[in-house]
Amino acid sequence: EGTLGCRGILSFNISDIHFSPPPGCHGPGFSWKNAATAPRIPPTRLALHHFDENYSLQLKDLWPSIRASLLCEQKYGALLNNFSAVHHVTQELELLNAADFRGAATSPPLRPSVTPAASVRPHPHFQLLISFPLARLPDALGLLDYYLMDAASLLPVLALNVQPDDFVLDLCAAPGGKTLALLQTGICGHLAANDISISRTKRLYQILHSYVPKVIRETVSVTSYDGRDWGQLQGSTFHKVLVDVPCTTDRHSVMEEENNIFHRRRTKERQMLPMLQLQLLMAGILATKPGGEVVYSTCSLSPLQNEYVIERAVEIAETEFNISIHVEDLSHFRTLFQDTFSFFLDCRLGELVLPHLTANFGPMYFCKLRRM
Repeated sequence: EGTLGCRGILSFNISDIHFSPPPGCHGPGFSWKNAATAPRIPPTRLALHHFDENYSLQLKDLWPSIRASLLCEQKYGALLNNFSAVHHVTQELELLNAADFRGAATSPPLRPSVTPAASVRPHPHFQLLISFPLARLPDALGLLDYYLMDAASLLPVLALNVQPDDFVLDLCAAPGGKTLALLQTGICGHLAANDISISRTKRLYQILHSYVPKVIRETVSVTSYDGRDWGQLQGSTFHKVLVDVPCTTDRHSVMEEENNIFHRRRTKERQMLPMLQLQLLMAGILATKPGGEVVYSTCSLSPLQNEYVIERAVEIAETEFNISIHVEDLSHFRTLFQDTFSFFLDCRLGELVLPHLTANFGPMYFCKLRRM
């Protein structure tokens, strides 16, 4: 599948894999013509092989458990919709032993004096119940009661720590879960939701229509620009920017054949992901006001897509744009949510939620940057 060849991150070439026919294959009826038309290796198997080669080195003894978790059914959370009447849904889910996400964050922050962000708590308007899917029907206003999502996906939104009247940009917004969570705070002064894909933007519109009243929807600006150009379009405009970039989507890659980044025809696209991620993060930094904050996130375990992108962005911001970037300490999230998520303790920058058989969320990487 090609190699990225970066800082010891290993990959493999499909040409290096040799297949020996099993015993008996050269008997009657066998022909190399028939063998040539055999199905290709599924992208899920390519992805798993790639992860075995890479993550076993990065995660060492943790990898077998994480690998098993990625191949098991994902656990979900139900983000309750504050714009609908949710009391009965809360009661129904609690009867099924669903736990309130906010209840897991009762411990004090690890370093309360480090930065303002260190005092973050789950926003009082958030209510995420750890649960499993149920049938849903619209309420009297035609709105759905809750949105199913990986509970770890809420962590980048919490890290953004939106304040009243903030101008907020969700640079890669579709399909819309994090955009919806931002709206649930009820305090965004203005929310711009962008995604380059027209089809994914349509999905974002559907989410907003299904969960958000018209009067609130009209305050959201939905666009389909190339996010890499956003710094040029509206530079130094926003107080908070969320950059939830396209990535290898590790769980999807080992479970789903459809739209799999490890499909052979998408090899070049996959190899270019770190460059795309860096460009999007730089656009997010340039779109932020001085003193503003950017949260970068992926659903990948790969340091090449996580810490290395952060390090390179900080370097480019300083050398090419004379912008000083401070990487915020988010270690207090480990204390706040230690009963809900499994965190990777050796993450050099930001925080990484690891899939775990008893808490099968993630992977979710998130890192917060402040433009000085």
